[in-house]
Amino acid sequence: MYRILVIEDDFSLAQIIKRQIESWGHDVRLITDFQHVIPAFVEYDPHMVLVDVMLPFFNGYHWCSEIRKISSVPVVFLSSASDNMNIVMAMQMGGDDFISKPVDLSVLTAKIQATLRRAYDFSGKTALLEHAGAVLNLNDSSLSFQGRRIELTRNEFRILQTLMEQKGKIVSRDQLMTRLWQDDCYVEENTLTVNVTRLRKKLEAAGLENFITTKVGSGYIIE
Repeated sequence: MYRILVIEDDFSLAQIIKRQIESWGHDVRLITDFQHVIPAFVEYDPHMVLVDVMLPFFNGYHWCSEIRKISSVPVVFLSSASDNMNIVMAMQMGGDDFISKPVDLSVLTAKIQATLRRAYDFSGKTALLEHAGAVLNLNDSSLSFQGRRIELTRNEFRILQTLMEQKGKIVSRDQLMTRLWQDDCYVEENTLTVNVTRLRKKLEAAGLENFITTKVGSGYIIE
């Protein structure tokens, strides 16, 4: 079962698409707040996005561009404006396919199945962790915040992944050192301290102050 996010402001059409996709065993979520699409995207962590070109507040090209800053999930455009210029624009903005309106449900289903097959037969599922607007993509080890990409070393990524996976819980230093010791290379306790310090500096420089809290005698926590 795949999760598919539908960004379509025609509620009747969105419901028809939802029922059609669900009949094939997939899970579907409809966007209702067209000003705040990205938080919903991150929370749902979809395998695929269907997005209309013409939307309230920001168009589908804008949202595809924003999604591409944090994820490589397949994006398929829906539009009644199916001229070559719009199709080319959709592809240039990071789209994977284009479906013309009025939507033919058999074509919609075929394109969705083909897109999912191409994307996940080999690459596996997408995985995003989010906190306070920061998005950690487990597929490409990238961290994004407010449209900016923050470069992380391997150890910094592993530390942040461990803390974000256990958000709200204290993670001991021993747990973090075990996570860093995945390559059978001995990790000194001072190495962990140095990496946490560097990670904090990078987060603060990007505007993420107090992202990681130290619990003296216990470890670290993202609250």
